[in-house]
Amino acid sequence: MREERPVIALDFPNFEQVKDFLALFPSDERLYVKVGMELYYAVGPEMLAYIKRLGHSIFLDLKLHDIPNTVESAMRVLADFGVDMTNVHAAGGVEMMKAAKRGLGDSAKLIAVTQLTSTSEEQMRDYQNIQSSLKESVLHYAQKTYEAGLDGVVCSAQEAAAIKQVTSDDFICLTPGIRPQGAAAGDQKRVVSPADAYRIGSDYIVVGRPITQATDPVAAYREIYKEWNQL
Repeated sequence: MREERPVIALDFPNFEQVKDFLALFPSDERLYVKVGMELYYAVGPEMLAYIKRLGHSIFLDLKLHDIPNTVESAMRVLADFGVDMTNVHAAGGVEMMKAAKRGLGDSAKLIAVTQLTSTSEEQMRDYQNIQSSLKESVLHYAQKTYEAGLDGVVCSAQEAAAIKQVTSDDFICLTPGIRPQGAAAGDQKRVVSPADAYRIGSDYIVVGRPITQATDPVAAYREIYKEWNQL
C-alpha cells in the first residue's frame, strides 16, 4: 500500500512551467505528481493528458464538496481522465462520499480530506465551530470516510497512526505538510519531516516547494526520496 515515490506538488501557474520542471528529470523516470486547483483551473484536462503521456502517476487534488448528485456526476467526468487518485472533503458527509465513489468507480483511488494541514486547532474551533480537539475531529472524519468505503484520507502525518487504529492498516494516509529538516514551514501548521512520516506510518507523502523551488529540484527530490525510504 505504501508509495515509495514522494508525490511532487506541481504548484505552478501555467503549462510551460510544468513542462520545464518535468523536463529536468530523466525521460524514463516515472514520477508521482499532484495537480491541484491552481494548475487544473488554468490548464484543465490537457495538462492531465500530457502528464499521463509521459508515464507519470497523478493525484488530482480538487477536494470536491457539494451535494451528492453533483459530486457523483463530477466524478464520472474525472473517471475518464486516467488519474490515479483524487479526493473529496469528508465534511461533505457519508452520502456524498458514497456518491463520489459510485461516480469514480474503480478507475482511481478515492480519498477524503479530514482537516487541512494549514488548519490549527484554534482556527478549527473559531471558523468551523468544532469544539472537540483537532485530533478528535480528524479521527471522526477518518472513521466516516472508512464507513463510506473510500480508500483513505488526507491527513497530517501526526495523525496517521491513530487513524489506522480506528480504521484499518490498509486505509491510506496521504500526508502533505512534509518539510525536510531545516526547511521553512510556510503556511503549513502541522508539518513533519519525511523520516518522521516514515516512522509514524504515512503511506504517501506530498512535497511541493522544498522540491519545486529548490536550486536543484532533481537533487532535492533524490534527497527526500532517500529520507522517505530510509536509504
